[in-house]
Amino acid sequence: MAESTIAGRPRGAWRGIPEGIRLGAARVDAVTPVERDRAVDALRAFAILGVVLGHWLVTALVADGGSGLRTASPLQHMPWLAPISWAFQTLAVFFLVGGHVATRGYTSARARGTTYGQWLRSRLSRLFKPVAAVLTLWTVTSVLLLLSGTDIDTVHTLVKLALSPLWFLLVFATLTAVTPLLLRLNPLWPLAVVLHVDLLRFGLGGPAWLGWVNVAAGWLVPFSLGAAWTRGELERRRAGWILLTGGAAATAALVAWAGYPASMVGVPGAGISNLNPPTLAAVTFGLAQCGLALLLREPLRRTMRRPLAWAAVALLNLSAMTIFLWHQTALMATTATGLLAGHLPGLHTLPDNLTWVAARLAWLPVFTLVLAACWTAFRLYEQGPRRPKGRTSRVIRSNPTPQNEKTKARHHA
Repeated sequence: MAESTIAGRPRGAWRGIPEGIRLGAARVDAVTPVERDRAVDALRAFAILGVVLGHWLVTALVADGGSGLRTASPLQHMPWLAPISWAFQTLAVFFLVGGHVATRGYTSARARGTTYGQWLRSRLSRLFKPVAAVLTLWTVTSVLLLLSGTDIDTVHTLVKLALSPLWFLLVFATLTAVTPLLLRLNPLWPLAVVLHVDLLRFGLGGPAWLGWVNVAAGWLVPFSLGAAWTRGELERRRAGWILLTGGAAATAALVAWAGYPASMVGVPGAGISNLNPPTLAAVTFGLAQCGLALLLREPLRRTMRRPLAWAAVALLNLSAMTIFLWHQTALMATTATGLLAGHLPGLHTLPDNLTWVAARLAWLPVFTLVLAACWTAFRLYEQGPRRPKGRTSRVIRSNPTPQNEKTKARHHA
């Protein structure tokens, strides 16, 4: 007798999972168009989680003896932990996916007769609607803190951390706005700009402000790689291997012989930051990450056929901006509330030993719960009101793979 199934999956595969979760995951899986490329959503989800976990692990708010807080980093006191930044600095993957989705979406919109202005308004509204809630809350919070007598340096530290994700949105929005110009751009052009900027800055003693050119040029490299993905130029695994090995070798050489920091995130007190603004080492490291992401597409597509895995990724993508914008607030809310109980290890203490690292890992579930509370309170700014029955959620709209596009073409032929 054939084994009974739920939504096409063996019942044994669901054992131990609550029925409500099983049915919900099966429903999300069932209504997702078969042509959607679920690997794109998985890569975006991993990129968001990498940024969130990275910030939670390397950002410390140290109590300075009174009620004030100052920023510190375990990478400042334990530089041998730099590989942590290699695992969790995943912005290049986010820009890769963003470039792929933007160029594919614009091409599709143009084919439907949608104007550039209509397409851009739709894209940017999804990015910036959640920002209003963050700005409003932190404006009110800052005023209340100052009125209560909180040290202005502490308020500056908190506001700077809370609003730090906004730089990313500004860069991402700018690149999205110029998507029509990037449809044919070779990623080697912005890479050449980054190379020459760093050569002028570090090799020839040029002005430091030149580095800010790399804020646009540096992130344009993975964004334009996403456009190349849309054009079908990165479908062969060879492309992924070239990017992974070439980017990793270039980064290792820059760190070992050119004096670039090993950490791929900024470290307080360091003379050079690889991220603020992006350096050539950060960009080559991003190329390696993009190569790995491309190589993982097929394994991710297979994994995302599992309803539970796909439902988790789909729901995370539905709230990606809310999670991104509020994760620093969750960290700071936990830290500030914890001060009522004294200076707690891993939360208010100096991050200068492995005891702090172990304690910080223990705080991650608490940060997650506070972030969940923020998500509950503010997710409607991103998701909007409940959809009318019969209208498809944007999290499960068509997002075709090249293979499925070919299948559809043969079918219609």
